[in-house]
Amino acid sequence: MEQANGQEPRKSDIKILVVDDREDNLFSIEAILEKDNYTIIRANSGKAALKILLQQHDFSLILMDVQMPDLNGFETATIIYERDKLKNIPIIFITAYNYDEDYIFKGYKMGGVDYIYKPINPELLRVKVGVFVELYRKNHQLVQHERKLLAANRSLQREIEERKASEEKVKELNAQLVENNAHLKAVNEELDRFAYVASHDLQEPLRKIMVFSDKILLKNNHDKETEKYFKKIINSSSRMQSLINDLLSFSRHSTDSSDFKETDLNLLMKETINELELEIEKTNAEVHVADLPTVYVIPSLMQQLFYNLLANAIKFRKKTDNPVIHIKAEPGNPGDFRFNGKREDDKFYNIIFSDNGIGFEPKYAEDIFVVFKRLHSYHEFEGTGVGLSICKKIVEKHHGFIRAESTPGQGSTFIVGLPKKQQAELLPAHLVKMGN
Repeated sequence: MEQANGQEPRKSDIKILVVDDREDNLFSIEAILEKDNYTIIRANSGKAALKILLQQHDFSLILMDVQMPDLNGFETATIIYERDKLKNIPIIFITAYNYDEDYIFKGYKMGGVDYIYKPINPELLRVKVGVFVELYRKNHQLVQHERKLLAANRSLQREIEERKASEEKVKELNAQLVENNAHLKAVNEELDRFAYVASHDLQEPLRKIMVFSDKILLKNNHDKETEKYFKKIINSSSRMQSLINDLLSFSRHSTDSSDFKETDLNLLMKETINELELEIEKTNAEVHVADLPTVYVIPSLMQQLFYNLLANAIKFRKKTDNPVIHIKAEPGNPGDFRFNGKREDDKFYNIIFSDNGIGFEPKYAEDIFVVFKRLHSYHEFEGTGVGLSICKKIVEKHHGFIRAESTPGQGSTFIVGLPKKQQAELLPAHLVKMGN
């Protein structure tokens, strides 16, 4: 009997079919094998045995009397072995006569595996049955091992097929990646050409604005307020000219160690507030700036970041309240940065911009830094949707980070993380080591 769970069969799971036309012989054999706790099935004729075998074919052994009416043991064995499901069940013939070798050979030819002679020797019967039971167990183990090997082989085959499919997928993805890289390179080259042309074309009208503004300013027939405005035009034009050059350099990822300078952020913030003076006056905004640190930054880009964040805080104000903006610095957590400090003088700062504006849903905290991503229509608030994406690129250029926290109607807080010094290993290899 094969176990469904693949375990070795117990003695009680061993089924033996005993076939004899005499009840006393059946009882005697059953009594001899009783000690071994086998499951004994009795049949009192060859036909009865065949009937049982039509329903059950999981016998480990058949003990069959040779001399029986109607169908004798040899004839019954012949019929049994005609069925594929039964042909592997061993048969031990039981006989009361010592036949010659030809007759014994006939029994073996019919499929018998051994003989036991009457009167039955109990110990001999138990030993012979035990031998075939053990063979059955070994065969059962081999069958189970074979099944496990077949299952393992099927699993291995599936794994090989899946790996081949994965390798093909990787090849496809690599080919797609190569194609995408080539396309990206072409796009970047096109963007570089566009940025160069755009910067050149933008600077020419700026130069004219500055030249003609200077000429008008040199005339003495205007009042002090007009003079003030022309100076602002000239300053803004100069700043825009500088910004165009910086953004062009920024778009080409051309950062040089000489671009980073030890900079007092208080001065940059003061210049930024001066740039936004008209907007601040127009909206009655209050800008409160606490003491800011001195760090290594690219001044023009950092001022652009301050400008964008401050301008945003003023732009996205409530209609009912004047803007109130607080700017302060706190020690930063090294774990938030691309490097977490290797020298004793490594320091990190968080520059925090807080306002009382309209705020936004927290779920958009990442989206607002995506280029051209707008949470409000152009009719509500002017803008291109580029300002915060530029801020993100600027802080990444400084190996820092920017994140936003907000609740609708309760204002927003922007946190800019900056290292005090730039680690040399984060800059291109050909650049000069800084901060020493």
